[in-house]
Amino acid sequence: MAHLVSLKDAQSLPVWRRPVTLLFVMALAMPVAFATWSALLNNFVIEVAQFDGSDIGWLHTVREIPGFFAIGVIAVIMFMREQVLGLVSLILLGVATAVTAWFPSLGGILTITMLSSIGFHYYETVNQSLQLQWLPKDRAPRVLGWLLAAGSAATLVAYGLIVLLWEPLGLTYNIVYLAAGGFTAVVAGFALFAYPQFEADHVQTKKMVLRKRYWLYYALQFMSGARRQIFVVFAGFMMVEKFGFDVHEVTALYLINLVANMVFAPLFGRAVSVWGERRALIFEYVGLTLVFLAYGGIYFFGWGVLLAAILYVLDHMFFALALALKTYFQKIADPSDIAPTAAVAFTINHIAAVFLPAALGYLWLVSPGAVFVLASGMAMTSLCLALLIPRHPEPGHETVLHRFSAAPAE
Repeated sequence: MAHLVSLKDAQSLPVWRRPVTLLFVMALAMPVAFATWSALLNNFVIEVAQFDGSDIGWLHTVREIPGFFAIGVIAVIMFMREQVLGLVSLILLGVATAVTAWFPSLGGILTITMLSSIGFHYYETVNQSLQLQWLPKDRAPRVLGWLLAAGSAATLVAYGLIVLLWEPLGLTYNIVYLAAGGFTAVVAGFALFAYPQFEADHVQTKKMVLRKRYWLYYALQFMSGARRQIFVVFAGFMMVEKFGFDVHEVTALYLINLVANMVFAPLFGRAVSVWGERRALIFEYVGLTLVFLAYGGIYFFGWGVLLAAILYVLDHMFFALALALKTYFQKIADPSDIAPTAAVAFTINHIAAVFLPAALGYLWLVSPGAVFVLASGMAMTSLCLALLIPRHPEPGHETVLHRFSAAPAE
């Protein structure tokens, strides 16, 4: 039987065996596999499998299907602890990433992508739940910022090795995928057995939870998922297809993103603590609107590769402020709703992700610039929703509209 330790008692454990340390271990392990897969993906599918815009759209649609079914986490945690599920999912992500290059065809890539995606999305669902259960509200924004920085640091090492060694050692996709995926799987396996099972203060509801008072959080999650897909699928693809970036050049761009995240993510966490979620999200969505409009200008007005690279870095930085969405929910949620709502929110976040990449893949073939103009419209919609967040959200005060309604919270 697993050794259970309450969060309070866990503070007497050695520092390396405490809950927050485990969050950092997972934050270091996950991006090595996932970010390496992402960094090599566009070059791998174009050079090895001869993908076009439609194919890459279908790949990302398949990749997001497990996210749409993340609500299944609720069923799994009925017989498996969240902590165990998170680490097992991380092992699956690592193993699937490791063997990616063994399947250099459309069907093979889609199949292995589905498996790695199940690991990634179930891990992310559980990880978000554990973060909000294990971190106190007053420290959550800052710790979340440091967790983002830790993940960036781990990925920085992996990317640095790719940039420095890809050409001198003649590295192949198979070698890099095996190394990155294997690292993640080994670290997750170690954590599965090295840490006790931590017991949160509140027992989580093990059924689907949909509450009217969380409606703004659901809406922001939906728009976040739709908007993010355009960046994830098409921003990097643009750098390879339009500007001819090689693997080491794409990875170098990612390195800049990582260094920026290491510096700014803790600052963003501190800013959320000081500004509040409303101002932080407004700042993010205004910035993303301008970035996506400029992306469109690259195609409509012929702006050059330097601007595209700068926009890519800014785009990535703005997404780090999404931690404010997590802490907004932490402040308005019933503590027992965190796990089931994390699963529901992940599914909502991926509703658009299931069909949007494939649909926009066809639009990309006609007008790549129109894809980014559409993304700017999504960012402006998110901005309008962020204006409804109160300065100090709490249960019963989830939106600024509460003052106009006498209806009780549900």
